[in-house]
Amino acid sequence: MAEAIQFQDGERYESMMGVWSALAGAPFLDWLNMPAGARWVDVGCGNGASTELIIEKAKPASVAGIDPSEAQLAYARTRHRAGLANFTLGSALELPYADGAFDVAMMALVIFFVPDPARGVAEMRRVVRSGGKVAAYAWDLEGGGFPYEAVQVALRSAGIEPLQPPHPEAAALRALFGMWTDAGLVDVETREITVQRAFPSFGAYWSTATSSPAIAQVLSRLDPEQVDLIHNRAQASLGSGELVVQGRAHAVRGRVPG
Repeated sequence: MAEAIQFQDGERYESMMGVWSALAGAPFLDWLNMPAGARWVDVGCGNGASTELIIEKAKPASVAGIDPSEAQLAYARTRHRAGLANFTLGSALELPYADGAFDVAMMALVIFFVPDPARGVAEMRRVVRSGGKVAAYAWDLEGGGFPYEAVQVALRSAGIEPLQPPHPEAAALRALFGMWTDAGLVDVETREITVQRAFPSFGAYWSTATSSPAIAQVLSRLDPEQVDLIHNRAQASLGSGELVVQGRAHAVRGRVPG
């Protein structure tokens, strides 16, 4: 069985990926264009970065956050101040909600982690009312859109395979469109979202990138000379001064018919 990427530190996740999630999530929520006062479910809410962005930008009536990591949820509960969200330990494959309980369901940077992505989409559709929306965005992993791709390229150049989620192919635009239409959703649309993040130095980028479990779990098995090699190759590709790094996500939205 392939090694799983483990997310157990909500605070570390915030610097490593929460910032990126908000950068991609802001244009995603604008594109989703839900009216204020909607009932949301944030599937795979993690440390609450996406949940807080929903509250800030979409002005919901409520948000139900669900995630399989209790450590991530603990951080989400600690940071939440608006009193609009509740957080539940659970699986995207068996959402503990009634049919049609929400106006909109979304996954933020999650679809490729779901053990059965199509079933996860079907579950989101089930818990959204007729006329409501089901949506997601995720890094274009197969196309090099992961924000820390430079480190993964350096690993591969040294003959070391980075860890990947179980279903990186699920984030392809064609795959997203197919899963949404196969789930019986209508008016399905996809788009690409490109975002940028500034780092004051390569050292700051490296520190943040190597706190990613997908990278840290691999580096922990290498000897110091190998880690130095990866560091130097990534630095050679990006430079040592101030950096502006790009991430590219794929997004999808669809409507429950009726």
